[in-house]
Amino acid sequence: MPAQSAEPAQQGLQQANSKGNPARPRAHQTSRLEADLADALHTGPFPVALRAALAARGLALSRVQHRLAQRGIRVGVTSLSYWQRGIRRPDRPESLRAVTALEEVLELPAHALTRLLGPPSTEQPVARPYRSVLAPASALETLLAGLEAPTDGGLHTVAHYEQVRIGAHRELLYRDSHHVVRAHRDGVDRYLSIHQGDPGCDVDRIRVTAVNNCRVGRVRRHADSGMIVAELLLDARLRTGDTAVLGYRFEDGTGAPSDEYVRGFTYGGGDYVLQIAFDRCALPVRCRRFTRTSPSAARDGLVELTLNAHRTVHLVQPEVRAGVLGITWDWD
Repeated sequence: MPAQSAEPAQQGLQQANSKGNPARPRAHQTSRLEADLADALHTGPFPVALRAALAARGLALSRVQHRLAQRGIRVGVTSLSYWQRGIRRPDRPESLRAVTALEEVLELPAHALTRLLGPPSTEQPVARPYRSVLAPASALETLLAGLEAPTDGGLHTVAHYEQVRIGAHRELLYRDSHHVVRAHRDGVDRYLSIHQGDPGCDVDRIRVTAVNNCRVGRVRRHADSGMIVAELLLDARLRTGDTAVLGYRFEDGTGAPSDEYVRGFTYGGGDYVLQIAFDRCALPVRCRRFTRTSPSAARDGLVELTLNAHRTVHLVQPEVRAGVLGITWDWD
């Protein structure tokens, strides 16, 4: 079983001239597009109105993102694409600020888009069970029961940057996490982080350290599976919608040579960055990113990664989906 852990298609509307540069619609198209936009702004729904505004202005999503950034609004192209296709709804405060800025970027009347959103959604994210992203499920369930942990921990990922260090003997030395989470219910005061070492690891020697904005609470270990669950205690109880920024480390270095690192996501959404750093004395000959639908499923969506001069490879996944995501490498 490889080292792993768990945490609870872009589309642009662009018209171009013969040189491939964005261009506004031709004159004979303008009246039709403007009429479509007027109807969409009047009747909605929000995704139809946003698509009509993009078409009428002839702007690619990348250009819209750039113009939002000039106004101090950070939003991903994938999020913009999801909004215009109706896959996701901009409910969060920062998303609603982005929609207000979109009205300016797209030269629309004030509140033309925001009024189409209606009242905020109160639905909490839908979670997959832990057994769908980590194995053996029985070991994890035992550890969670020992902590009297609820099925829904009340937090989901907004952004997560993770760095894994592979040592000179090809072992997983440590992993560092810089993690932004958001509460989807009131009263949350802790985050549960799960680590599973490589075969042969000694769970009693694996150490958990709180680095930023949290402290380590109870830690439970399962020797046979190499699994550890650690409580990271927050300074205050979060209310629904509140965010917290956590930094923490798992120091390992006790297992067999490692050949992949995977992360299981019980919730979709949020951005994830994974970087693997290798010791100069132990460099892989091939690295690839991949996904899995379950812990026992075959690797899917394999994509080659290039080891750079700093001996690292990485993946960036915006709007991550529930499931398993990771990087695998081959030794000589």
